[in-house]
Amino acid sequence: MICPEYLTKGLEEVYNRILYTRMQDIPVVNPSLEVKAVDFQLWHGRCFGVLITPWFMNLILLPNEGDEWEGIGRYQSCSLFSPMFEFADQETAVAAAEAVMAGVMDEENRDSISTRESEIARAWKGEQAPDEIPENSVDTEAPTLTERMEKPISRRELLRGAFLGDNGQ
Repeated sequence: MICPEYLTKGLEEVYNRILYTRMQDIPVVNPSLEVKAVDFQLWHGRCFGVLITPWFMNLILLPNEGDEWEGIGRYQSCSLFSPMFEFADQETAVAAAEAVMAGVMDEENRDSISTRESEIARAWKGEQAPDEIPENSVDTEAPTLTERMEKPISRRELLRGAFLGDNGQ
């Protein structure tokens, strides 16, 4: 089922406003492209599709009616391309967006994708899996870079630079 036109048109209006008020003369803007919402459809009760702008192409999951959103509000996105200089024209960008949506929505592709939901949920909460909990909570030797890269960290640890070491990690 296709999403209501007012949602995709509203999304395009917001990003066109951004283009004309904030992005003029910014070097990442591809002047051959325009803002366009491509193949938005209902997915798990929300509108899902690809947004093309002259500076990025993202998968977008829009909020439900009544969710907090001024202009756009809270939405989820996944970057596909940025900047957009790989696209010579709007037609090519739209074709790429349509191909992405066809691939994402293809049931055969979903079976081969491992989302590792429980692992992602633990990482989001900053928890470790039972088999990842160290036996000794005090390290006698600093872990190698490879060991640090294999260990999941919380968003807070990431933002504080915990992956760099030298801060108790």
